[in-house]
Amino acid sequence: MGENTSLGNLGSIVFKRIVTKDLGKLSLDGQMLSILMELDGEKDMAAISGKLGMTMETVKKSLNSLLKLGIIELSQQRIANVGKEFFQFLNQQFSLAVGPIARILIEDAVQDLGQTINRFPVNVIAELVDLLARQIRREEKGVMFRQNMLKKIKELGL
Repeated sequence: MGENTSLGNLGSIVFKRIVTKDLGKLSLDGQMLSILMELDGEKDMAAISGKLGMTMETVKKSLNSLLKLGIIELSQQRIANVGKEFFQFLNQQFSLAVGPIARILIEDAVQDLGQTINRFPVNVIAELVDLLARQIRREEKGVMFRQNMLKKIKELGL
C-alpha cells in the first residue's frame, strides 16, 4: 500500500505494526504513537478512532505518515462485520429477557466494547452476547437468551 493508495473506507481497514530495529530512531508525534500502539492486526480503524477519540481524518493523516515510514502494513486478516439482521434479532431476544430497556443496554454494551452497531466485527459477537447475558437477572431467561443467540449465530454462519 503505497503513498498514492487511497485508504477508501478507512473504518473497516485493519493494520498491524511491522517490527523494525529503526523504530527507536523515528520521530513520531503523539497521535501517531497512540495509533501505532493500538494497531494489533485485529481492531479496525473505526474501533481505534472511537477508542482514541480521534476523527477519521486525523487517523487517516497519521496512517499515511506511518505507512510512509514503513512501520505499519495492512493486516491479512480482514474482519467481517455483522449485519442489521443480527442486531434486530439480538434486540428482539434481549427485549424478551429484560424488557424495553434492551436497546439502550445493547448500545451501551457495544460502546463498552469499543465498537459501533454499524460496524460491529463478527469476532466480538460472543463477548457481546456474554456481556448482555450477564445483565439478565432470571437464570432461565439468561439461558434461553444464550441458546437463541448461539442458534442464530450458527444460522448466519458467524
